[in-house]
Amino acid sequence: MRMATIALRPFIGYKFFNSLFTGLSVGSVFTLYEPLEPSVFSLGGVMLAVAMIGVAKYYSVIMNRRWFFIVSLGVELVMLVLVLGFLFFSYSYATALLIYAGYQLTFAFGAYLVRAETMLLPSRRVLTLLDVAKQKGYLVGMAAAYLFYRGMESGLGVADKQVQVYDLHFLLLAAEAATILLLFKAFAPRR
Repeated sequence: MRMATIALRPFIGYKFFNSLFTGLSVGSVFTLYEPLEPSVFSLGGVMLAVAMIGVAKYYSVIMNRRWFFIVSLGVELVMLVLVLGFLFFSYSYATALLIYAGYQLTFAFGAYLVRAETMLLPSRRVLTLLDVAKQKGYLVGMAAAYLFYRGMESGLGVADKQVQVYDLHFLLLAAEAATILLLFKAFAPRR
């Protein structure tokens, strides 16, 4: 199935794995951001709002399939770099700050991505399928993270939160790789 020259099945899979990544990662930020001062979050919020205004001012240029793919891929590549960066450099103030900045950068495009998706895939049925896939991915990710943390603690005796979150990043890496692969499949040229 295709909508607006986007392959529907891979796109639904992309949305599922994108949300799975979010579900897996949501609990880890409390440990990742631990070194940051509260003022960093306030400043980050201000910068996010300004960035979102900047993105919105370009809607007339970027509200099309080509830019939707470019921005989606850019967001996913930022997430991939953040996961790999954390796996290589682990815990530090600089790592926490870079991860926070990277997340804020991706959030700056959040409203655009939702609006473009709605415009490029205007069928109510398709939007329903996408939203259900997103929620399923998020639920599976949250449940998997819970089981992962409990398994690390109870099954393996690893109670250190930093070790748990570090090891979870290998699951995040796999989820992000699947997300990027499915994004490419969804936008691949058709013959």
